[in-house]
Amino acid sequence: MKPQSIVVLGGTGFVGRHLVTRLQRDGHSITLLTRNRDLHRELGVLPRVRIVNADVHELATLARHLAGADAAINLVGILNGRRGRGNDFRAAHVELTRTLIAACAQARVPRLVQMSALRAGEGESDYLRTRGEAEALVRASPLAWTIFRPSVIFGDGDGLFFRFASLLRIAPVLPIARAHARFQPVHVGDVAEAFARAIAHPHSIGHVYELGGPEVVALGDVVRRTARMMGKHRLVLPLPDALGFMQACIGEWLPGKPISRDNFRSLGLDSAAREDGLGALGIVATPIDAVMPALLARQNLWERKPRGS
Repeated sequence: MKPQSIVVLGGTGFVGRHLVTRLQRDGHSITLLTRNRDLHRELGVLPRVRIVNADVHELATLARHLAGADAAINLVGILNGRRGRGNDFRAAHVELTRTLIAACAQARVPRLVQMSALRAGEGESDYLRTRGEAEALVRASPLAWTIFRPSVIFGDGDGLFFRFASLLRIAPVLPIARAHARFQPVHVGDVAEAFARAIAHPHSIGHVYELGGPEVVALGDVVRRTARMMGKHRLVLPLPDALGFMQACIGEWLPGKPISRDNFRSLGLDSAAREDGLGALGIVATPIDAVMPALLARQNLWERKPRGS
């Protein structure tokens, strides 16, 4: 495989940090575009990785940094918009994708690999609706594209098990909206591997890959399982939809926004893959129990470690 020059948008986030590490092992030269490179200097020490301050929403800026690249990877995505800013999803998913496609055309970059989400374009949530609109733009473009649709992604510092772990440490009872919603959690390392293989193999061009792990689990079971892995006894209280929606309304005003109304709407659809995208790429999905118990145990030990020790 010939090493390539790759520009990554959203490469300093949860998935991006794993993907950049994976891509540089293949010998690729990687440019990460970010709003503040000083916050991510640890990535800059990796071989052939360059971090650049850039406003990725500006066409001219994007085209300039894409010049000479073989491929672009778009990992940008938000799960919540700011209160009173209903257009945040559209800006992050749709308008940025539109600008990126135009910038690739100007810079003559032929290849685009796009992060999306399972059930994109379905349901009533702004998150899924705008993910679907972004996909439509990519499909209609002249670029050699590949789209990935993962279920919820798990791993070290994720927004699933680790988020619930932080709540379970302080809450003896945890009320859960739409506890019956089903997910197929996929390991972040498997997602990074899928992107790396798509870059390496032209047969992935023009394909949409749904990415899920080996298990389909309900949200309430995820919370109970997290508590067991932490060695804690906690009561999970499934809420009827009326109370769950009230919880989402309140959650929008809490620090960290643990749940929002748009999250609540997204939970109305199961996030389970209808096709084995990992298998199609020759990847064996990583089980939850192969990763999360050790990660949560390590986190518990770190939090209990006395200061100064």
